[in-house]
Formats: sequence, C-alpha cells, structure tokens
Amino acid sequence: MEGERANSDKVAYTLLGPLSARVGDEPVVIGGPRQRIIIAALVLAWGRVVSVDALIDAVWGYDPPASARTQVAICIGALRKTFRAAGRQAPTIVTAHPGYRLLTENSSVDVREFEKLVVEGGDSARRNCLEEASRSYKRALDLWGGRPLTGVGGQLAEDAATRLEAKRLAAYEVWTGIELELGRHQELIPVLSAAVNDYPQHERFRHNLMLAQVRSGWRVEAAEGFRAWRHELVEELGLEPSLSIQQLHHAILRDEPGPDRTEEAGHPVVAPPVRTVPAEIPPDVPAFVGRESELRQLDALLVDDHIGAAPRTGFVTGMAGVGKTSLVVHWAHRVADHFPDGQLYVDASTHDQDQGPATVHSLLGRLLRALGVPGERIPEDPGERTALHRSLLTERRILILLDNVTSLDQAQLLLTGNGRSCVVVIGREQQEHMAAVHGMVHIALGLMPAGEASALVRRIAAKGRSAADLRAVDALCALCEGLPLALRIAATRLAVKPHWSVRRLVDLLAEEPRRLDELTAGGLEVRSAFDASYRAMPANLARMFRRLSLLDVPDFSARVGGALLEVSTGEAERLIEQLVDLNLLTVVGVDAAGAVRYRFHSLLKLYAGERVLAEEETGERRAARERAWRGWLSVADETHRQEYGGDFAGARGNIPRGSAGPGPDGSVLQARRAGSDTERSAVGAVVRQLSGLGADELAWELEMSTAVLFESRTVYDDWQAVTESSLMAMRRAGSLGGESAMTFELLSVEMRRLRCDRVKDLLGATFRICDNIGESYGQALTQPAVAALNRIGRELVAAMGRAERARAVFQKVGDSYRRLVEQVQGKGTVRGEAYALLGMGETCIAVGLAENASPWLLQSLATAEQTGDLALFAGNNLLLGRCCRMLDRALGAGHYLTVARRAFQQIGMAWGEKEVAKELALLTPGAARAASA
Repeated sequence: MEGERANSDKVAYTLLGPLSARVGDEPVVIGGPRQRIIIAALVLAWGRVVSVDALIDAVWGYDPPASARTQVAICIGALRKTFRAAGRQAPTIVTAHPGYRLLTENSSVDVREFEKLVVEGGDSARRNCLEEASRSYKRALDLWGGRPLTGVGGQLAEDAATRLEAKRLAAYEVWTGIELELGRHQELIPVLSAAVNDYPQHERFRHNLMLAQVRSGWRVEAAEGFRAWRHELVEELGLEPSLSIQQLHHAILRDEPGPDRTEEAGHPVVAPPVRTVPAEIPPDVPAFVGRESELRQLDALLVDDHIGAAPRTGFVTGMAGVGKTSLVVHWAHRVADHFPDGQLYVDASTHDQDQGPATVHSLLGRLLRALGVPGERIPEDPGERTALHRSLLTERRILILLDNVTSLDQAQLLLTGNGRSCVVVIGREQQEHMAAVHGMVHIALGLMPAGEASALVRRIAAKGRSAADLRAVDALCALCEGLPLALRIAATRLAVKPHWSVRRLVDLLAEEPRRLDELTAGGLEVRSAFDASYRAMPANLARMFRRLSLLDVPDFSARVGGALLEVSTGEAERLIEQLVDLNLLTVVGVDAAGAVRYRFHSLLKLYAGERVLAEEETGERRAARERAWRGWLSVADETHRQEYGGDFAGARGNIPRGSAGPGPDGSVLQARRAGSDTERSAVGAVVRQLSGLGADELAWELEMSTAVLFESRTVYDDWQAVTESSLMAMRRAGSLGGESAMTFELLSVEMRRLRCDRVKDLLGATFRICDNIGESYGQALTQPAVAALNRIGRELVAAMGRAERARAVFQKVGDSYRRLVEQVQGKGTVRGEAYALLGMGETCIAVGLAENASPWLLQSLATAEQTGDLALFAGNNLLLGRCCRMLDRALGAGHYLTVARRAFQQIGMAWGEKEVAKELALLTPGAARAASA
C-alpha cells in the first residue's frame, strides 16, 4: 500500500516535446503562459533555487511591470494549487531565498532520463558493446515527442530548447554511426534521408547517409545526393563541404573499397570518436600557504557528479592581486584525478592578434578545439556552438577554469548543462546574482589573515635569515595589508637579495610615494594588476575612483563622493557601489545614522592617488577637496545646532559652507546618539589633513563645530589630539582668531578632565588673545570656565561675580552677534547666556542659597526647552531637584529628578544618572519611592 501511495504521488515532467506533467496517472492542467514559463524554469533548474528576478526575466524580459513580483507569487500559488488538485500530497514548490525551488523527491523529468541513457550508451560504445550502446541511444531518442518545451514562450524556453535540440542531434549522430557499424545500412537509409531533409546543413547526417547508400549498393544515389547538397551549400552559404565528406565523395566516384568496408578505410566509423584528453591547467603555485577554508568550499564541487545532478559551478571573486587564480589552480592540481577526461584552462582576458579582445564566440571555439572538434566542424551560429559545447561535456568528466571573466554573458554561456563536468569561474567583479542562480559555490576571496601572510613571507624568504631579522616580517605584512600579490613580491625580493634585511625593505615600503614602485619583482607588479581593472572603467567611474583618494580619511560615505564629483548623493552611491562590485572598495558597515561606509585598501588608495595626480589638474583636485571639506563643515554645523540648539558657545570664521547633501549621512546627530565613532574619526582625519595643507581657518572651524562628537562620547584623547593639531596650524599661519578658538577648545578638554592648573594657563592665554583682537564674545566664553574654577576652589562669591559678568557680556554682544549668525543660519546666542544662568544657579546651591538658585535655573531651563538642548535641560532639572530637596519640597524634588533621569538616559550620560541616584537617596523614603515609580 505504501508503494502504491508513493507511485500515485509521483510527479513526471515532460520537456522533450510539449510541456506537461502528471501526478501518477493524473495529468496536471497547467494554466496560462506565465505559469508554463515559471514551471519550465523550475524544472530546468531541477532542485536548485531560481530567484524571483530570474523568473521575472523569463516571463517579461527587459520590460517587467511594477507588479511583477506580486504576479510571480500569484502564479506560484496557482501552480501549487494545480498540483494538489491533481493528487500531489507532498509540496511541489517551496519558497527558498532569493526565490523558489522545485522539490524533486519522488519526481522525474524526461531530460534527465535522456541524459542518463546517452551516458550509458557512450560507456557501452567505448567498451565496444555496440548492441547495448545502440539500445541505450534508441531508448533515449524515443523519449522525444517533438521540439522541446513546445507551448512555452519566452527567451528562457527558446534557449533551453536550442540546447536540448543540440543534445538530441548529437545523440542521433552517434546512434546512426553505431547502426552503420552494426551493418544495418538499409534500415538507416529512410531514417537518415528524413534527417538530412530536416537538417540540410548537418554534415554528419549527410556523411552517414552516403555511407549507408553506398554499402547498400546505391552508389549513384549517394553521389547525386552529395552533388545536389553541395550545390545548395555553396549557393546559399558560400561554403564548401568539409574535407572528410569530400574525400568520401571522391572515394565513391572512384569506386574505392574504403566507403563500403570500414576495415579497409583505415579508421572506425562508429562514434563517439577517439577523444583528446586535454591537460591545460597552469603550473601549481610555489609556496602556497593557507586558504584551507576556501579549498574545502571548492571541494564541495566534487560531490554529486552523476548525469542528472545540477551543474557543478564555482565562482571565485576578489580584488586584483588577492590570489584568485593561485587558489583555483592549486585546487585544480589537487583534484585532477577526479576529472579523467581532462582539465581545460581559458583566460578570457587574452587578445587575438587578428580579432581583438576575446569574445564568448571565440572562447567557445577555443574550448571546442581543445575537446577535439575539428575546426571545420565548429558551428558559426552562437547558439549551435554553445549547444555543441554542452553536448560534448554531457558524457565527460572535465574540469574547466575560466579565468579573468568580466561579464555575466561571458560566464553564463560557458557553463555546463549537467553535473558530470565542473566549471570554476574566476573574476574580479562580484557575481552574487549569477552564483544565486547557477552556482553551487561562491567564494568572495578576501585578504590573507596576518598569520597566513607572515607564513607566506617566511616560507619564501626565511632561508638563511636570523630570528631577529624575521621579527620585522609582521611590519612588512602590515604594509602590504594582507594582499597576496604584494606579499609574494616582497618575499621574492628578499629571497633574491639575501644581503637585504627585512627591516630595510620595510623602510623602503614605509615611504608611501614609492611603495608601489618597490612592489615589483620577476615580472610581477602590483601596479599592473590594478591597471587592468582601472583601464576597463567608464570615465565617470574612473573619476570617482581617483577623487576618493584625495581625502585622508579612514572611511567615508556616499555624500563625500557626491561632493568630490559634484553629483547627487544618490548618483554618487550608484558609482561607489559599482566600485564595490569591482572589488575596488570595501564596505566597512552601516553607521548608526543609516549611511553605508566604504574604505580603500591602502595599496589601491595609493594607486588611485597616482592616477588623480597624473590625470587631473591641480585646480580640479583643490576644488574637489574643498567641496568635500565644506560639506563636512555644513554637516558639523548642523550637528552642533541640533545638539546645542544653535551656534552658541562657539567661535565662527568666514568659510562658506557647502551642501550637507540629502540622505542618511546629512545628519551626524543620530550617529552620535547611537554611539557611532565613524564620523568622529573621519572628521579628525580631515582636520589633520587640512592643518597639513595649510587650510587653517577651515581646520579650526571644522574642529570647533565637531566638538560635540568628542564631548558627547568623552573621548578626550582624540579631542585633544585634533585640537592641538589645529592649534599648531593656527600658530604657524599667524591666525590669532583661530589660535584663540583652538586655545579655548583645548581649555574645554582640560576643564572636563578637571585639570585646574592647565585650565588656568589656557584661560589666561585665551583672554589675552581675545583682548588683543577686541573679541568680547571670546572673553565672555571664558567667564563661565573661570566661575567653575572658583566654585571648585570654594571661591564662591568670586564664582557668582564671574557668572554675572558672563551673563552681562552675553546680553551685550547678543544683539550684534545674533544679526551676524542669523544671516548665516538664523540662530542667536541664548545658549551662552543659559549656561551662565546655570552656573549662577549651581554657585548659589554650592553656598547654600537654594532659594536664590531657583530663578536662575528656571530661566536657563526655559532656554533649554526653547532650543531643544537635552544636556542643558537635564542639568537644570537635576539642580532644580537638588534645590527642592534642600528646601524640603519632596514632591517637587521627585518630579525634577525623575525628568532629569529620563533626559540623561535619553542622551546616554551615565554620570548624570549617577547624580540623580545620589539625590534620590537623600530624599525621604516615601518621596524617593514616588519618584522611582
């Protein structure tokens, strides 16, 4: 009973003729044309996932509707329902990222049965079991019921039908040859006569028909048939028949014994003919190290090699010089015994002296010749050439390496049709879309880990070197940044110059301008490897690649690329993603603001820098840099305004702002609040570069505006380093305004570290510079800091005086400064006054005048609410809660402290939360519980 249920649930698909399916004995009624295309695509894939995008292409081609994905899902649902209605209990089609997969358990398809019988027939013929071979081929040919996939539209069905038809013709040719060998000449004449009428350009059918005719005593008919056929061939195509069939014709005319007796002809007639066993894999790589994980992934291509298995295809991609070909060639030598019918190697980057760059057409011709097909028998039609290639591989176990493949079309047309042979595609461009549809294995080859890199250098260069000398190998590997080509070149140079120390080569490579010059040895050159990728780029993409090297930043977002190229952020992202696809840039990650961040490999950045110096004028480079820098300044200004409620408490120069640009990177505030360090490190690098190039005012303005990125994360070392770099640049340039701004910024760092002696020195310096240049606003900025020092030193009366003077100065300069700032960004200086008010309130609390503190704090709180300054808002609520607690107003204290705690939590200020907890601990138990509720 169990077996009967299994048979009744079995699905049989038919592709060799009209498309059909049966569940047991029940036919499956497949609906409209879209459903037929989709089920055909899934059956052709046979157990492999077919992406939704591939199904959309199969149904609609290049012009799909907006609802295409929805319509595909509807068709899949309808197909599932149809198979259930026909009695299929088990699932037929399952969802599998990124599309759908046909479940093949308890299922069959005539294509796989045909291929299986053809392989069995070929094996029998090679053993000279001709009767057995003939039966296998005849059974295979009897499976055909017409043109494959009749009733299925679209390019996918057309291409599949062409391939399958080519396999049928190849099998038909072999079977007729075997029948001739068995002496069934007369029975073959009507069969072959029909074949030459249907396929007049197929020479082998005409050849076998002439043999059958002459062996049956029909010499005149054989000669006349050839004459008429040759006339048509010459008239229609301008081609003469091949040499072998002309020789057969001449033998018939001369009545030579060869045509009717194979033993006298000197060669067998039966197909398949004697095969060439190619062995074309390049020599193995010397001193191969590591890559064990990748080799295991490639080993997965060795399993499941029966005729019905899915094509065994691997894709190895990665940047130039990362060792893709070395890896695959090394693996190919390890597994050569698994492919007894040969190993082929094709370099798609080679050029033909007469025809130029290699095309798919020429590569197929090259493969067919390597497989033993005479030149005159290689079809000119591209579809026929592809079909013949796949037909020949059907019966063989061959490994094919396709190196330097640059396009989807190149790879797709060179793949096998089944799982006996194996193809490994090697290219620099990422091919995830192909791997998802065609590939069993996809390896995105990365840089060598530090341990493997060191082992590679030591294996090549360690002979005769001391342990002390080899200690510098890690530094050498770091300068090559794990790129195997660079590592191999460096190690080779050491090997051929044993009198050089490793340290000497490290010192040479440490000089960036000459690093690429030094990375050349024995015909290997890093620069040349990068040249191949660069030369193939369109002009706009090459320009983006070059200009991204102008900025000394660890990583960047698309907004920066837009500024460099003067295009929108969206267009910049499109170009940058193309560079990622070409493995010329690496994705670092996505920052907390949602922007994707990218980086160069250090050697690629040096190469891009060479190209931009060679191909762009000084003015173009300067303008591109300045657009990016001004864009960073605009982003920094916007962050400062959003965080602090305006341009308050910060000096400002006269640098024009650029566009912050649309998109997620236009606001760094979200990234800061989420604890992102990406923009901070980028801005720090920009400030250092600006200082080094003498762009003094831009450097200090950018540093002032980005203080929020350092202050909020309490990364004081970075803040101090960037500020000191800018300060030295201001002093070199003699910019007193910049010097005062940077001195005050350094003061802010030291103030937060509570280094009072250092703060006093910097306060004096800032005040003197501001006094010399008549900068009253800068003097006002110093007063709250002096007041804070007085509080720390318990000089409380002096602290109150400082705070009052600061408030007075802010009020005095507020109107004129407000007009200046409003012209630029529409903000005033109320925040500076608010912090002075906060200082007054805090000082009053410190001397025990809690009643007097409240008015100051409430005024400051109102400003915080107006500007949206959460830090100021939280601090005021904390101090108001402290006032209420000191005045025994428990409910008020609980309210303010609760609000303060929430605000501190929102902005991630742990010290504020601790201060709130201390205050709550001093409240009465009942009030504390109410505040904590």
